[in-house]
Amino acid sequence: MGNPFVWVELHTGNLDAARAFYGALFDWQVTDVPLGASGGHYTMVDVGGGTGGGMMASPAPGVPPHWLAYVRVDDVTAALARAATLGAKVVQGRTEVPGFGWLGVITDPTGATLGLWQPKA
Repeated sequence: MGNPFVWVELHTGNLDAARAFYGALFDWQVTDVPLGASGGHYTMVDVGGGTGGGMMASPAPGVPPHWLAYVRVDDVTAALARAATLGAKVVQGRTEVPGFGWLGVITDPTGATLGLWQPKA
């Protein structure tokens, strides 16, 4: 498969409760990583094998808690442009995750949201 799912991420208004719940439910190992100048943190989730993920405070007010899946792409800018020509709405343009790669987020023509991930080479 050319473009596998590579990451899943929880966006929530109550990160502490989510960490406690999922850590207890699945015995996931969670580690907080500082987000630099913002003063916040990102919670990395180590599932012990398979696709990993993370948890973060919801970046947009009023958006219900949700899981967002990411698909690996070779070029996030090109994938965002192609998705737009196919009828998707670009929700978040190319955004660098320093030291790791770039992401983008689309909503497809059916209304489903999907993340795109280009790892740093």
